[in-house]
Amino acid sequence: MALLEVKNLGISFGGLRAVNAFDISIEKQELYGLIGPNGAGKTTVFNLLTGVYKPDSGKVLLDGTDITGKKTIDISKAGIARTFQNIRLFKDLTVLDNVKAGLHNKHHYSTVSGILRLPAYRKVEKEMDERAMELLKVFNLDEVAHVKASNLPYGQQRRLEIARALATEPKLLLLDEPAAGMNPNETGELMDMIRFVRDEFHMTILLIEHDMKLVSGICERLTVLNFGEVLSHGATSDVLNDPRVITAYLGE
Repeated sequence: MALLEVKNLGISFGGLRAVNAFDISIEKQELYGLIGPNGAGKTTVFNLLTGVYKPDSGKVLLDGTDITGKKTIDISKAGIARTFQNIRLFKDLTVLDNVKAGLHNKHHYSTVSGILRLPAYRKVEKEMDERAMELLKVFNLDEVAHVKASNLPYGQQRRLEIARALATEPKLLLLDEPAAGMNPNETGELMDMIRFVRDEFHMTILLIEHDMKLVSGICERLTVLNFGEVLSHGATSDVLNDPRVITAYLGE
């Protein structure tokens, strides 16, 4: 069974069909790419998968469970986490507290325990501190754990956003243009990090990306969107050499 199975997914805004009859099937621990020209509907697909938008057609199955149209919080708890093209961190919180925010999916204490700092609260906070530091060490961010997120350089902010997403213990990680704003050296490091995340965390990853070097370097299969519809899908090398894909990108 595929980890993610999407069938006939669609949504309209007014009279515009933004995504139409979208299908995708992603196997466990696969590194899969979703590409297409600007305005093709890629981020809309991510918003449909994560509950930001509710589809008006189709079905989304995560590990065999129907999550179609569920709330964002419920989809997160079911096992989908995402990052954004424009990094969204809690800029005034420390690096450590940003990761701990992701851990609240799995760690709980009552409001009373929190207000009164009861033993249950202290126990959970200690567990979260330890788990957050483990994640930060994996991403070489442990030495800046108590630095404000806003004071980190761009590359470290991107790593922190991925670490926070992984703190929710997802089954599927969605990366929205992770290489945006990066120079070639940073992009190369990002490629290594994405492979590491897949292997170390046994993670399934779906990414949107415009950097074709990154896409061809790490993605095993691709789906291409154009005007909200699937234009091509299959093995990465086959898709990138598809004349229809080349035409869509070059506009010829």
